[in-house]
Formats: sequence, C-alpha cells, structure tokens
Amino acid sequence: MTLIAGIDIGSRSIEAVVLDGDTVVFSKKMPTTFDPLQQCRELFKEINAPHVVATGYGRNLLAESGLHPDVQTVTEIQAYALGARAVHPEARTILDIGGQDTKAISLLANGKTAKFEMNDRCAAGTGKFLEFMATALQIPIEEFGDFALQATHCPTINSMCTVFAETEAVSLMARGESPANIALGLHQSIVNRTKSMLTRVGITPSLVFAGGVARNPCVVKNLEKELGIQIVIPDNPDMVGARGAAQWGRKHFNA
Repeated sequence: MTLIAGIDIGSRSIEAVVLDGDTVVFSKKMPTTFDPLQQCRELFKEINAPHVVATGYGRNLLAESGLHPDVQTVTEIQAYALGARAVHPEARTILDIGGQDTKAISLLANGKTAKFEMNDRCAAGTGKFLEFMATALQIPIEEFGDFALQATHCPTINSMCTVFAETEAVSLMARGESPANIALGLHQSIVNRTKSMLTRVGITPSLVFAGGVARNPCVVKNLEKELGIQIVIPDNPDMVGARGAAQWGRKHFNA
C-alpha cells in the first residue's frame, strides 16, 4: 500500500494522520504557533509518505511552500465529510467546533455533501470564545465544561460577541451570580447558536461531533438535550479533518 498523509492546518493546532490502506499508522497533534511551516518541517521529519493532502486554513500555504514534492489540497467541508464517514460510516450530520470556526454539514445517504454552513468571520460560538471566557473566569480550559456542570441554574447571556459577552458576564458577577452559573450561561449561548446552524442544514442522525470542543462535556450534554438525540463523539475528534484529507488522498491516488 502507498502511505497517504492528511494534514489539517488550523488556526490553533495542526493535526496529521498517515494511512496505510484503511489503517492509521501515525497520528499527531501540535500547536500551529506563528510559524506553521516550521511546525510542518518538524512534522515531515516523522512522516515519510510520498503523498500529502492538506486541508484547513493553512492548506494553500503548505501546498505552495515546496516543503514536500507532492501536496494536494482539499476543502475543510470535503475533509470533514470524508473523515466523519471514515470513523463512523452512519454519519449523516457533522458538527465541528474548532478554534476559530464552526462547521455544520449535512450528508446524503451516499455520503455526498447536501448542505453546509460555516462560521469563520469571528470567534462567536467557537472554541476561541470558550477559551477567552474560561480565562476571564480564571478556569483552565480543560476543566471549563465540568466547572459549568456544577451550576445550579443557567442565566441568559444574549450576546455571542466575545467582547460583549464578557461584559454581560462581568455584570452578572457584579449582581452576585456564581462563576459556575455564568459558565453554564456561556456554554448555553454556544449551544443555542450551534443548534441554529444545525437546524438550517438539517439534522439527520447519526450526528458526529468533531473538533476539540467535542471534548467539552457541558457542550455535549446541553446540545444533546436541545436536539433530543445522542451525539457520536469519535475517539479522537480533533483528528477527523486530517483523517478526511488522507481519505481523499486514498481515492485520488487509488492507494
């Protein structure tokens, strides 16, 4: 078999998956930093694949860099569709909440994309929003979801703009609202926005949740409650885009 590497270059992290046929023989996640090409140079010291398929914000940067003799590119929508079906063949709806954007994708029964929406204009409703608010409440981002689940009630936070939402959070603190309750309100605001995006593209089970925010238990619990369905979380939700890029390479190179 020919090794195919899929690399997802996002704003916050870079994920890489190498496929040998259907088998994942290598996977790695690393921060993007302010020099993503240097990160890719380090990555290529570990990856010895003749074909590379890049996706994400930095896909064209890598393709034009000359760091590898054969770099093809694929859109994030295609990559996530292929990646989600690879890890869960019954996937009909895909949600990806990444560091800087959110994607909602609906698939036809044959796996082709039926409709999608992508929020990539601001941090509203993204992982960056949660990071910013966790910092404001002085809670480690890895613990933010569990912290929010300790809330006793959910205050309404109307603004999805990161700056205005922080102002609302500060106002709630000044009125004596507990940090856990405020955290739950912030999580619920993301869930409401995400539900709207999913509703517009159409929600057909199975719904696969990809991206780093899929590890947040509060987002998952509240989204399942709002949608009334169980959400599928892959073992490595961060790797779905890179896996999809590699899957595209398998089809393109007949590997």
